[in-house]
Amino acid sequence: MNLGVVILNWNGENLIKKFLPSVIKHTPVIHNIYLIDNGSTDDSVGFIRSNFNRVKIIKLDKNHGFAKGYNIGLKKIEDDILCLLNNDVEVTENWTEEILKQFAAEPDTVVIQPKLRDYYKKSDFDYAGAAGGFLDKYGYPYCNGRIYNKVEIDNNQYDKTTKIFWACGACFFIRNRIFSDFSGFDETFWAHFEEIDLCWRLQNHGYKISFNPNSIVYHANGSTLSHNNPDKIYFNYRNMLYTITKNSKNNLFFLLFEKLFVDIITAIYILFDKGFSHFTAIIKAYFSFYKNINLLIKFRKRNKREIKHYKIRSIICEYLFYKS
Repeated sequence: MNLGVVILNWNGENLIKKFLPSVIKHTPVIHNIYLIDNGSTDDSVGFIRSNFNRVKIIKLDKNHGFAKGYNIGLKKIEDDILCLLNNDVEVTENWTEEILKQFAAEPDTVVIQPKLRDYYKKSDFDYAGAAGGFLDKYGYPYCNGRIYNKVEIDNNQYDKTTKIFWACGACFFIRNRIFSDFSGFDETFWAHFEEIDLCWRLQNHGYKISFNPNSIVYHANGSTLSHNNPDKIYFNYRNMLYTITKNSKNNLFFLLFEKLFVDIITAIYILFDKGFSHFTAIIKAYFSFYKNINLLIKFRKRNKREIKHYKIRSIICEYLFYKS
């Protein structure tokens, strides 16, 4: 079973210098390592060519974003299993072996996420993926190991291989054939939530998403797009709306009606917590969503919607109103 480790990069020279050596060191030489460069204007490509001959470079003409950048680049890669790896991730010894064993043993498992810990506080889970992801009724993502902004210390409480709803795009193992069959990520997302949308689509066709605790990586979350950047809020809220509209089993009218009020609550909270620019990012996300809603509903009507996506009604309201 061939593995291709694929790093998408845009002007990440400093991150490459910091994190790529761990990938080279801990990835067995029988596996391929690729860099898809999204039209970088820094010396990312030159640095790799001068220092890491093992890395195969796929150079794109411009920055196509996370979703389209991967979709274009992965068409040139033929390995059986793909690991889509952020350029801000440090990997550890034997990080690929247990994942590949699980793929070999479980034909219906098509996506696997390793355990993600925080690069800056290595005893803690990583905010972005922790021990595997889920969605509440209104599309808000949470993880085993992270509920809204509360991140747990890893005390081995999630050390069993378990089924999850979505795997984090920071370190995302997927069967190449399946990625191709499902046309990869939805390119309208640009960045954020595209891996959740893909995982949901896969489950609607009977495939399984899994968390494997026997592989550990460390993610420097926010290195590519800062938490303080309003664009992050915009993409998260817009793409959350895209995802539940495309894939949810719920009555869509009532779901979106309820979600609007939940999002108003969170927008007010964000206004006082992060400022006006973050507040208006949510408003812009809604405008973009309603501009494209007809296309999303067309997708909804012609595709399977078989998987209920939530165990918890509203993780955000629980956090805001019941946090200790």
